[in-house]
Amino acid sequence: MADEATNRGAFRIQEYYCRKMDAPIYADICVAIAEGLDRSSETGRRVLDWPGEPTRDALPLRLIGGLHALVLAGADAELAQVFAGQVSAAAFNRVLARNDAALLPWLDGPPQTNEPGRSGALIVGLLEVARRCGPKLEILEIGSSGGLNLLIDRYRFDLGGVAFGPADSPVTIAPVWLGEPPAVPPLEIVSTRGCDVQPLDVTDPAVEARLSAYVWAETPMRLERLQKAIGMIRAQGVRLDRADAADWMEARLAEPQSEGVTRVLMHSVVWQYIPDDRTARIRAAMEAAGARATFERPLAWVAMEPDRALGEQVVSIRTWPGPEAREVVATAHAHAAWVRPGDTRATEGIALDAAAQVVL
Repeated sequence: MADEATNRGAFRIQEYYCRKMDAPIYADICVAIAEGLDRSSETGRRVLDWPGEPTRDALPLRLIGGLHALVLAGADAELAQVFAGQVSAAAFNRVLARNDAALLPWLDGPPQTNEPGRSGALIVGLLEVARRCGPKLEILEIGSSGGLNLLIDRYRFDLGGVAFGPADSPVTIAPVWLGEPPAVPPLEIVSTRGCDVQPLDVTDPAVEARLSAYVWAETPMRLERLQKAIGMIRAQGVRLDRADAADWMEARLAEPQSEGVTRVLMHSVVWQYIPDDRTARIRAAMEAAGARATFERPLAWVAMEPDRALGEQVVSIRTWPGPEAREVVATAHAHAAWVRPGDTRATEGIALDAAAQVVL
């Protein structure tokens, strides 16, 4: 169970991530909250008395998402000045006291950023799977949120100057590529399907507004990309089920698999939000299905999940038949603004409690 010091510390941890991801205003916001948040508002009291592990629960992002929603709605002029860089703890406490009713619901559930740019990191894992197992992949994504990364077969990619994917796609994913240009094997994503316990209908303007609030104010390019990706779903939807991730994966793995097609579990920045008993079931289901896998009907697992101590995302894969150990194929910025191929990671990080770490 957390205490006030731990909850304030979560904003210091988020400050570290924000500075590492070139978001200085958001970093300053985190400092102001960590140092100056008081109990004059119900929101302040709930944050300071947060009962869970605040970093694993993404408490700072829940609160800042709600604050950004107020800015986007033009609901609080003083808060808009804060998000423009005039950051002070006193201003935050006044804003929270004025906007308790609007902010409290943002603390009730985890952020659903559904960042399309993460496809630029996930695709590195999928390319390696295609290289090992063959070109045809069937994608099964858990924690899909609104399904924007289920468009991974419809996005155009530019990885270090190597372009592939539909040339007429409205969205091109072009992370800064920190390595040698990749060799792109033949790749055909034959189907995509996803699930979420609370899937979002991104074609609903209210949902689009909610997702927009989770886009950091300092990254307008992300907001533009989000809007274009939502437009793609309005033009042609994706297959997205409302389901528990463990139940859904067990059911999908029990279905017949086409010969010559690799079945791929894919997810990004979701593992921390799935209860431990469910992640244990997913691991067990994948191991059991992997034991049945053959070279004609392979199985793979592609994950983009955080190394919180280093403030980087780790893209890893496992294939069946194949090595028993997971292999890191890339590290990336949290929104895949940059991607570094291979397993070269940062050497300096931040101290974290074990409960805050994400372990596949």
